[in-house]
Amino acid sequence: MAILSKNMTRGALALVLAALVCAGILGAPTNAHAVRLKDIATFGGVRNNQLVGYGLVVGLAGTGDSRKSEFTIQSLVNMLEVLGVAVDKRNLRPKNVAAVMVTAQMPVSSKPGTRLDTTVSSLGDAESLLGGVLLMTPLKGIDGKVYGLAQGALTVGGFSVQGDAASASKNISTVALIPNGATVERGVPFHYNDQQQLKVHMNEADFTTTMEVVEKINQSLGGEFARAEDISTIDLAIPPRYEGNLVPFMASLESLEVSPDSKAKVVVDEKTGTVVLGRNVRLSKAAVAHGNLQIVIQENANVSQPGAFSQGQTVVTPETNLGVDEQNRRLTMLEGATLQELVDGLNAIGATPRDLISILRTLKSAGALHAELEVI
Repeated sequence: MAILSKNMTRGALALVLAALVCAGILGAPTNAHAVRLKDIATFGGVRNNQLVGYGLVVGLAGTGDSRKSEFTIQSLVNMLEVLGVAVDKRNLRPKNVAAVMVTAQMPVSSKPGTRLDTTVSSLGDAESLLGGVLLMTPLKGIDGKVYGLAQGALTVGGFSVQGDAASASKNISTVALIPNGATVERGVPFHYNDQQQLKVHMNEADFTTTMEVVEKINQSLGGEFARAEDISTIDLAIPPRYEGNLVPFMASLESLEVSPDSKAKVVVDEKTGTVVLGRNVRLSKAAVAHGNLQIVIQENANVSQPGAFSQGQTVVTPETNLGVDEQNRRLTMLEGATLQELVDGLNAIGATPRDLISILRTLKSAGALHAELEVI
């Protein structure tokens, strides 16, 4: 891939392109380098389960929820009543307490006792969770069952302080982490080795890549065990020698090397002026002239002051200064059979990364750019 950033000058851009050519990136064959199957696909039965819970963070230094967050007060009252403490919620001032949502991802292979990292996010109007401690919080799955318990001191990657006349903040202080803060109490009833058939899900939908994976799998297993179900899904039958023992089977599959293919694509980020050109981008012969027209209008107000003891009046007279600056550029013939030729042609007309956006859009409209153009 070639990446052009708006912060590059033309000289720096030329040096980067020259380095890419020397490194063999732009001039390399169109076939992509081989990558492992585990890096471009996922396997059925290997996934994470989302857990979520509602809890309270205590010990805050006056940066917790205000009385406007009534659910925080009610949660605090309920918790204290469970612990045998009778309180009147009208007397509670929950500035040291914050209501939070606790989330975690539990792998399908987790067993009771496995520790999970948790994320704690403020739910009310707390200013900061710095220094807080999460009280025991049940974590539930989509089926409503409790699969884990979370508790512990929070790690906040930012701060927020405020005075009467100034304030300072860094990162987000209302989201915190608890490394290994949750303990799995219930495992997912799933036995990986009992599967009779597996599915391989490709990360990118491409017929060429999918068929290459099918051929590689069948070649390594010595039989017709893999079959493409659609553009991105592969059905995989378990060879008899691996039945009931899928771990070594999957270890041999995920290390298979394939050369993924992809559509020719140009991605443009208009917010940053970044242009990413895919390796397979092609350009038919086209003549391009690119120039900028800049018109500057400046208005000035001049005051006309009459002489002393005269009968004249003070008036304001407008003055307009008009400037026109137009860059005249000649037609340049562009044709790119390779990415290097395409980039060299665009550099020939002195196009900056911001200019490339307009040029590429126009070339696509003219039918000369043979690639999918995506603007983000």
